[in-house]
Amino acid sequence: MAAALACEGSFPHSRWRWLLARISQGRIDPGSKGRPADTASEEIGMLYRHRRLDLVRLAVLLVDDIPTAEDVVQEAFAGLYRRHGDALDSIADPEAYVRRSVVNTSRDVLRRRRTVRAFIPPRVLPAPPPEDEVLLKEEHQEVLRALRQLTLRQREVLVLRYWSNMTEADIATTLGLSRGAVKSTASRAIAALARRLEEAS
Repeated sequence: MAAALACEGSFPHSRWRWLLARISQGRIDPGSKGRPADTASEEIGMLYRHRRLDLVRLAVLLVDDIPTAEDVVQEAFAGLYRRHGDALDSIADPEAYVRRSVVNTSRDVLRRRRTVRAFIPPRVLPAPPPEDEVLLKEEHQEVLRALRQLTLRQREVLVLRYWSNMTEADIATTLGLSRGAVKSTASRAIAALARRLEEAS
């Protein structure tokens, strides 16, 4: 099974595909939190309107919960405006810039979360909305648990590759890695995820 999972461009584990399909179809809907500050440029506003939902869904796979994912994306756009104001023409690829910011901010969130959890018991989260109840079923929770057991770098590479459909070159740019490192990390991550899913089945 691990060998099959390593095939380029495909990830045939049905439950993983199901999870991504539900997110991509909007069944896990992060909702709407409004636009960035009114002072933001029209270009930033357009980018926000067109890409916010996809970026929140990306962040959900990295940080595990929708409210935090929304905050991550808001911070990414706020940071874009703080650093560049209206001068988006100074950025070669604004979308890639924001996506990289989402990944980096998600990484910071996970690090802070680990530190906090070392000292404070985790809070009890409210029940999810009915349309997301299926995600709590054991067969789908095991996919999420397996993904969480990967290293942060492995998780980032898998999510960017198979959810965002990014090329190895784009992932390398986003994460600051060589293409070879992306390829080897993806291979190890797929093998590790396959092992954990087989162990859980």
